[in-house]
Order: sequence, then structure tokens, then C-alpha cells
Amino acid sequence: MSISMKEAFEVGSYLVTQRMKGRKRFPLVLMLEPLFRCNLACSGCGKIQHPKEILKQNLTPEQCFKAVEECGVPVVSIPGGEPLLHPQIDEIVAGLVQRRKFVYLCSNAILLEQSLHKFKPSPYLTLSIHLDGLKEQHDHCVDRDGVFDVAVKAIKAAKAQGFRVTTNTTVFEGADPVQMQEFFDFVQGIGVDGMMVSPGYSYEWAPDQDHFLKREQTRALFRQIFAPQRAGKKNWNFNHNPLFLDFLVGEKDYDCTPWGSPSYSVLGWQKPCYLLSEGHYETFQELMDNTDWEQYGRASGKPQCQDCMVHCGYEPTAAIDALQPSNMGRAMAGLFG
Repeated sequence: MSISMKEAFEVGSYLVTQRMKGRKRFPLVLMLEPLFRCNLACSGCGKIQHPKEILKQNLTPEQCFKAVEECGVPVVSIPGGEPLLHPQIDEIVAGLVQRRKFVYLCSNAILLEQSLHKFKPSPYLTLSIHLDGLKEQHDHCVDRDGVFDVAVKAIKAAKAQGFRVTTNTTVFEGADPVQMQEFFDFVQGIGVDGMMVSPGYSYEWAPDQDHFLKREQTRALFRQIFAPQRAGKKNWNFNHNPLFLDFLVGEKDYDCTPWGSPSYSVLGWQKPCYLLSEGHYETFQELMDNTDWEQYGRASGKPQCQDCMVHCGYEPTAAIDALQPSNMGRAMAGLFG
């Protein structure tokens, strides 16, 4: 089972409630970034490109809790930077779990094994580990030898202590479909609870701008990668709404839901989308009220949006689409089959 029955039920109830209240725009997942510092310098990420005075800053636990309460989401993803560098990350996670939020604590796992004692296994807590491929590929992506082995060891240690663990993989231009299939086989073999995958996104501050996928490239590549599973030869366990996977291979044609995954950091509420550098609002309500949402997504004509298929924009669309009676069977079979 990729997503727990508890999470599927509570998130589904939240979506139905928003629809019954007649809300056209509402958030689903808060991307809570308590710091931008990191102990890696991945070429596809631009977070550590911020000025040093910003890299020194941390959100307090109280700021984190206030942000979650402001937007009211059922799910909180904690990326970074590297969240385990935050001196109060255990307080933040514990406070969110106490508030019955489904927390995905994202980490490159370098510090994970030595930090496990700070956390308690919970149905509301998932450790989401960044792995972009097998050893050679992953170490190349993070620009440091040995990180893959450290991450795998930490995953096994976390599973042995009863934590729920998923992997988080970004697929860039030039990825080999067979190698990705071997990677999924390996990851599933070490006992993770699910895998998350997204096409490489054009993050404006990323040092490497040459390996982001175009839309048709994305569809063709994911059709090749997922071919064994779709032919019934593999049973990989993805921590996704299956309609999002249908979107990646071109069987669904969605537009972005840019309000579905708002981002809050030491700079405030990111103007959409977090992959663009357009500034910040002080409050969540200002973000919702003052944003011209028609200027985002592929239908807007915005050049930066035309090839994007990243999960933070399109998985909320798939989640809403799963409420359609014609899609419920597919969504439930994929989640629990």
C-alpha cells in the first residue's frame, strides 16, 4: 500500500469538504521550508544560491505552526535546504504531528541515521529520502561520492526502527529508462513504503539549466520508464495518485493548480510558483487574494509554464480529478491495489 488508508481517507475528506463549501481555490500540501541551508550543492537546485544572510536564517517552530494554521492544509512537506540542519526540526515535526498533519520530512539522509532518535514513528510522519538513481547516477546528481550508500544505510535503519519511509526522485533529461527501472527495483527491494517521482523542473536559480525536460520529452521518457508496470510485468509502489502517473505518460491532460502547494519560508509566502522568483507575501490570505491566478499554468500562455509537469503543480489537479465518479475506481485501485 503506497498511501496509508488513514491519509487517503483524511485527505479525501478534506477535498470533499472544500468542494461542498464551494471553494474554487484551496491548498492541499504546504511546502514548509524552515531554512535554505544544505550540506550538498546539487546542480539542479537553487536554494543555496540565496545570499549568506538568508542562508543563516531559520523559521521558529511557532512560525511553522502559524503558517500551517493559516492555510489549513492536511499535508505538510518539509523540504529545504536540508531540514535536519535545523536545530529545532524535532520540535517542528512533533508539533505538526500533534496537530494531526501528515508530515513528509524531506532529507538527503546524510544526517538521518544519527538523527532518528529525535523523532518517533507515527502514521502522520513519513521520511522522504532524496534518491535520483542508483549509486553512480545519484552521486553524480548530488556532486558528492558516497552519498547513495549513506542514504541507503539510513533508509534501512529508519525502517528497522519502525518509520514510514518513501523516496523522492527527480528525473532529468538524458535519463536512461532501463536504469530507472533497475533503480525502482532496487528501492522497492530495500523495503520503502512508496516512491515519489517528478520530471526535472526549471528552477530559475538552479546552476544547471541544460537538463530540464520539455513536455513531450517527459511523456515519452515516462512511457518508457513505466512500460513494464503498465504491461503488468512490474508492481512498483508509487506514493502518488495514479492519475498523476497517467498525466506523466500523456494519458491525462491537466492544467496546473498553482494554489495547490503553496510555499512558506524564511522569506514569507512565495508568490507562485516556487520555481519562479517573483517575490513573497506576508500572509497566506494576501497570497490567495492578491495573486492573478490566471497568469499561471500552461493555459495562461506564460512561457515558463509551457513545459512544466512538476508534481507540486499537477498532483493537486489529479487529486481533485479523482473525486469524479468516473475516476474513483482508477484512483482507488492504484492507491490500494
